[in-house]
Amino acid sequence: MGTYLNPGKQNYEITANSEIFIDKTEMISYLNTLVNTNQRFVSVSRPRRFGKTMAADMICAYYGREADSRKLFEKLNIANHSAGNGNTSWDLYLGKFDVIWITLTDFMGDCDNTSEMLQYLTEDVTDEVRSSYTNIDYGSKISLRTVMNRIYGKTNRQFVIVIDEWDAAFRTWKEDEEGHKKYLDFLRDLMKDKPYIALAYMTGILPIKKYGKHSALNMFTEYSMMFPRQLARYTGFTEEEVSNLCIKYGRNYDSIKNWYDGYEVSDVIPPDPDYESLKANGKSPEAAKYSLYSPLSVVEAMTTGIIKDYWNKTETYEALAEYIRKDYDGLKEAVALLMDGGRLEIDTSTYQNDMTTFTCRDDVLSLLVHLGYLGYDDRSSEVFIPNREILDEFKTSTKGNEWTDTFKLFDLSLELLNATWNCDEVKVAELVEHAHNQAGNKTYNDEAALSYSIQLAYYAARKYYTTVLELDTGKGYADIVYLPAPKYSDKPALLIELKYGKSVDDAMEQIRRQKYLDRFEHYKGNTLIIGINYDKDIPNDNPKFKQHSCKIEKV
Repeated sequence: MGTYLNPGKQNYEITANSEIFIDKTEMISYLNTLVNTNQRFVSVSRPRRFGKTMAADMICAYYGREADSRKLFEKLNIANHSAGNGNTSWDLYLGKFDVIWITLTDFMGDCDNTSEMLQYLTEDVTDEVRSSYTNIDYGSKISLRTVMNRIYGKTNRQFVIVIDEWDAAFRTWKEDEEGHKKYLDFLRDLMKDKPYIALAYMTGILPIKKYGKHSALNMFTEYSMMFPRQLARYTGFTEEEVSNLCIKYGRNYDSIKNWYDGYEVSDVIPPDPDYESLKANGKSPEAAKYSLYSPLSVVEAMTTGIIKDYWNKTETYEALAEYIRKDYDGLKEAVALLMDGGRLEIDTSTYQNDMTTFTCRDDVLSLLVHLGYLGYDDRSSEVFIPNREILDEFKTSTKGNEWTDTFKLFDLSLELLNATWNCDEVKVAELVEHAHNQAGNKTYNDEAALSYSIQLAYYAARKYYTTVLELDTGKGYADIVYLPAPKYSDKPALLIELKYGKSVDDAMEQIRRQKYLDRFEHYKGNTLIIGINYDKDIPNDNPKFKQHSCKIEKV
């Protein structure tokens, strides 16, 4: 056994012998279905301390030709689990391949950039592989790719490649774009379309970086925190696993759940049933959902009996603070909303899977999902703070003076929302005026600008409502509508009509004349119609300059 070639089972044996060991070996049954198929390239991204290395050790121990692991695995769950159609034995690929094991961080300590790291890695790994197969002529051009290809050609032995922390170069040398491209090209040339690869398994925190044509690793299937696919239940500790640990260690499950639960992930949707089954059940099958826990935090809480922050303490709070202080419109307001328990729909399509290329608020929030600071609901595309442990990290990261104004404005937004629910017209007008002043004079040009400032004023409403702008009512368009989320169905629907230089009575009359309420039949008896007017013609030396008026009725 070697350092890189066929490292054996020792690391995984240590894990299996630990006081707390959660058996995830059934994951190998799924990987076995991918061996020697087009889907054999697997990229798993998870937050730090979520068991990435443990899974990589397990793969090395199972597939390694020299690991001698039968006695280890025949005592574990996989031995009772068949793969694929149920006819495939659990040990079909046990000890069948040469495993190449690479932990990228092992090659980074003495290097200053990605290119140096890549040279160090290729020389060391290539030398060890060659030294294990000395009777093969490797030719004059020696590279890891050519060496593996020659070995396969002479012996017909395939390789399983396992790369742990594969994205560490992107996280450490964030600006080394040319080095990153060389690294991606190296991985592509090493693995893509190569018959000597039986399975490739890479772990990291980030999904695979996109570089235009250098989306070089498009043969890989991504199993991420946003969409872990068939590996969903192996991404962290499940509720059942944590519940069993609480029973074993005599811990309070509700307390553990409050502090460490909250990451929501989905499996794939199973095949549709036949027509008769669908007709009988009335619905198609849905993907299994799992609520996951941070393994590190659960283990620490079980073994110590003390519930506190553990996962966060493995990295300084600056890791989060660095990103949420970035100057993107709406980012700080979004953080305030999330800290208040809200959820926020985001667009993940522009995120470039790195830690430097940000174009908007949603790119930063997408990164925080992959880093483990936010949970993600793939059904609604919403992000949220998953648990008490992560909330504490946000609180620590937002203590600076730069956050004071953000939280003051958010508190005012909450006050405005409560005043609206209480039909306090005077207070609503006062708070809307304050928000309009904060938005600046540039928003006092027209009704569209007034709408923008009103949306900012009601930012806290996103916790309870879905916002609809210019809702088509058949005879016109309602300016701003807030529809209660299913979770908050007791809240009234809000229909806001804005006027610029007219009157609130004009706003209320338009709502009735255009029969806007016909679209609100579902909320009949629990709808507030709100008229807001800003008089643009009052001169700036008049005490009523920038004064707003408001009228609210419950219908």
